[in-house]
Amino acid sequence: MEKLLIIDGLNLHFQMFFGMPSRIINTNGKAIHGTLGFVGAFIKIMKMTNPTHIVVLFDGEHPNDRAELLGEYKANRIDYSIVPEEESPFSQLQDVYDALDFMNIKHTEVEEVETDDVIASYTHTYGNEVEIVIASFDSDFFQLISDNVKVLRYRGNNTVVCDTEYIKNKYGISPYQYADFKSLTGDNSDNIRGAEKVGPKTASSLLNQFGSLHKIINNADKIQKPSIQESIIRNTDRLQINYKLIKLEDKAILPFVFEELAYNYSGVTTNEVLKGIGLK
Repeated sequence: MEKLLIIDGLNLHFQMFFGMPSRIINTNGKAIHGTLGFVGAFIKIMKMTNPTHIVVLFDGEHPNDRAELLGEYKANRIDYSIVPEEESPFSQLQDVYDALDFMNIKHTEVEEVETDDVIASYTHTYGNEVEIVIASFDSDFFQLISDNVKVLRYRGNNTVVCDTEYIKNKYGISPYQYADFKSLTGDNSDNIRGAEKVGPKTASSLLNQFGSLHKIINNADKIQKPSIQESIIRNTDRLQINYKLIKLEDKAILPFVFEELAYNYSGVTTNEVLKGIGLK
């Protein structure tokens, strides 16, 4: 079966930019640690997954519709426009783009929607026909996991490939319930607050009892523990907004059709890529 590797570009770039052991400078005095880390990780991910098709997607600068639903959505994120250039991962982003161009990898900045939405549309469009691996640490993608769709969390030798069994073992739910689960517990990384007194174990128990967030809300009077019942009722509006923020739908236009993403790894190395784009 053909396999599509989808890289959450900014997620991987940020991970490498801030995760490299030191700030690496080339002979021209240019910082290259983020680009070096990205290319090295990208090649290792390719070798791990052996895809037949690849796309790398980056979030572009544009208004976020989800912030209209909840003003504090992602308001806890750092504003890199006000930090020194050398401390911003965006200072090396063009080099990452150049590296992908050198390797003939299809990539784009996503406009109008978030990268998450485009990745979701890829899984909805092709997930029944091909295997799909999403490389990202964004747990929102857990809701997209199926028999053909997996999430790869890259950590070198400690890389984890998350499948249906992973979600069941870790959270006690099925992947299709993950948006419901996260709506209940909240998400600190996106500045989304869940229902008070509803932690992971309680959320899992409620979902196993009622099946979905919608059914939990509609049957709140049947929740046995009074403090949990009161929290669900009091936070109903917030929980419904949370679900709209977290749920990934098939609503984005795909920047490339599947056939455009065909790729056959040539064996190129990280050093060869950096040399090819003038960083070595």
